[in-house]
Amino acid sequence: MISVEMEKLYPSGKLLVKEHIASRIHAQDATVYNFSPEAQAIAQEYMGWTTLASNPPYPLERIMAFAQEARRSNVTDVVLIGQGGSTQASMTITKYNKPNSGSIRFRTLDSDSPVRLREVMGSIKPASTLVIISSKSGGTIEPRLMLQAFREALKEFLPEEDIVRHLVAITDPGSELEAQAQREGWLAIFPGEPSVGGRYSALSIFGLLPAALVGIDIAELMERAAQAERACSEDSIDNPAIGLASFLFDNYLANRNKFSLLTQKRGRVLGLWIEQLVAESLGKEGKGILPNIEVDSLLLSRDPGDRCVVMYKTKNDSWDETCNFEMSLSYVDPNIPRSIFRIDTVQDLAEHFVMWEYAIAMCGYLMKICPFDQPDVASAKAEVLEILHKGAPAPDLVDSYIGPWNMGEVEVRMGSTFQQQTSVIEALKALFGSIQQGDFFALNAFLPFTGEGRREALESIRFFVAQTFDIASCLEVGPRYLHSTGQLQKGGQNNGVFLILSADELKDIPLKEGAPSLGELAKAQAMGDLVTLSARGRRVMHLHLPDNSGVTLGALAKVIQQNVVKHATDAATGVAVGAATDTAHDAASGVVPVSAPAHNAESAVVADMVRDNVCDVTCSADVSSPAPVPVQAVVSEPAPVLAQEATTNVPAAIPVSASALEHEAKN
Repeated sequence: MISVEMEKLYPSGKLLVKEHIASRIHAQDATVYNFSPEAQAIAQEYMGWTTLASNPPYPLERIMAFAQEARRSNVTDVVLIGQGGSTQASMTITKYNKPNSGSIRFRTLDSDSPVRLREVMGSIKPASTLVIISSKSGGTIEPRLMLQAFREALKEFLPEEDIVRHLVAITDPGSELEAQAQREGWLAIFPGEPSVGGRYSALSIFGLLPAALVGIDIAELMERAAQAERACSEDSIDNPAIGLASFLFDNYLANRNKFSLLTQKRGRVLGLWIEQLVAESLGKEGKGILPNIEVDSLLLSRDPGDRCVVMYKTKNDSWDETCNFEMSLSYVDPNIPRSIFRIDTVQDLAEHFVMWEYAIAMCGYLMKICPFDQPDVASAKAEVLEILHKGAPAPDLVDSYIGPWNMGEVEVRMGSTFQQQTSVIEALKALFGSIQQGDFFALNAFLPFTGEGRREALESIRFFVAQTFDIASCLEVGPRYLHSTGQLQKGGQNNGVFLILSADELKDIPLKEGAPSLGELAKAQAMGDLVTLSARGRRVMHLHLPDNSGVTLGALAKVIQQNVVKHATDAATGVAVGAATDTAHDAASGVVPVSAPAHNAESAVVADMVRDNVCDVTCSADVSSPAPVPVQAVVSEPAPVLAQEATTNVPAAIPVSASALEHEAKN
């Protein structure tokens, strides 16, 4: 049962019911997106996700057999190398399940950081480790180069010829990765489903194989998902996906084009999956809804006017921690619209994967956006390859100081919306001085988040910007965000302010091909993101620091908190920092004030559609009533649709033998 409480029913939900959008999406009817020939053509190609639960393209029995054999062969660790949709759901499932996990330890490596690679290598037993390389296309640069570095690291512990028997590929048929795995004789190859895009692949082999390896009963997981699929494909106002879609869309029409997700620590990994699904699906063509994982409810104690809230209550065996979270929610301004969900078990996650996927597909219909492509992600990738091939553009300035501290050379690169600056501090003042009401801030960090002081320093920057300017403020992990909120940052409304950070590595890891080193790859990606954002008129700045130590990041945080933010707010005395009346500034930056969003014309048309249809749908609830209407969407009843039996045309994974795994475990 999907448990959800909403304050009211929203008008666009009735339009979705009237137009049979839920059942048409389930039937993979691409004409739902016939507002443009391009959108309909893309939808025709990528709607296979709608029936993954009721009709799994790869037999569950084969996945479970592989996982059982791995456990019998004493596999102790699984390392998943990938990026974006190929890893996000599996990371969500395995991390949420960690308190109840079995004997196999699971780690996700979706970073360019040498620090993170060394951390993972130091925590596993290489002789009894499986390494999964997960990539739909098989050619994504991050997993391709990280695999290269990881294999070199394994050579210190295993003979080179034995390493391939530890490698498992999950990739679409015909990919470069499949060809490499077949050529080298990897342990197993699991085929993806080409009609399912990465961020909609949670319940495909990309999410199911990792789940099975850590001991999750994927048959039960998929049974619950199939129940949710039936509920979310009904043309009913009680459909939880329709409720969620209308909540997000109607608030979007009211200029609440951002939502803050509040949850306990265990649930934040689900927030990362939601973040990618929403931002990458809807952030394009100058539109979008920004998801923001918020850890401090006090930042929402006053309604900023541009946000709604999604609250997730999760299982916690500590009464004190549960009470602590409940109290934090009480401080959220009651004027901020909210939806409240609850998940307890990892099986509940399957239901929520389905609900969010259907809801965001419906939002695409309402917003007239194709939710299945990511055009700006591809453009950023091209810039990175160009930089790696031709070299990095020269910095706009080099400064040896971060505030009063001589930390070594700091490279500064500014977006095209800013004039030449003379120091790190002046450049930061220009960036933060451009913030307006209704904007959001993103700290895009190509840095390790482990180790003393690093995450704390970065989080302190994020928090102080949110608190000082009263805007949504996000801390994004590079390169992960490039495949997530990076699409919205480039393709959505021009209301973001971006500080990109990268740093020299104290102990870099060289690569044989593709890039000089992991550190140079991260720097190229940071610069590529700057170039792409700048070309779209975004307010952006890239700082390349001399190192990524906690003390260096702490110094930067202090400079921002003590000097830059104070300067920006002092300069705004008597005038709101983001005054929409500052038309000259608007013209220079290309930013649309929140009071006059870029989607007004389109919003008005859709709002008229909603009003015209609101009285044509039978509904027992009084939509105009201000009183909260708690909704319990029950996902149950008929017998669950279980996985179909294997058919002869389903490609099989290369079998794994118990004896082979036992041999590797002994080595």
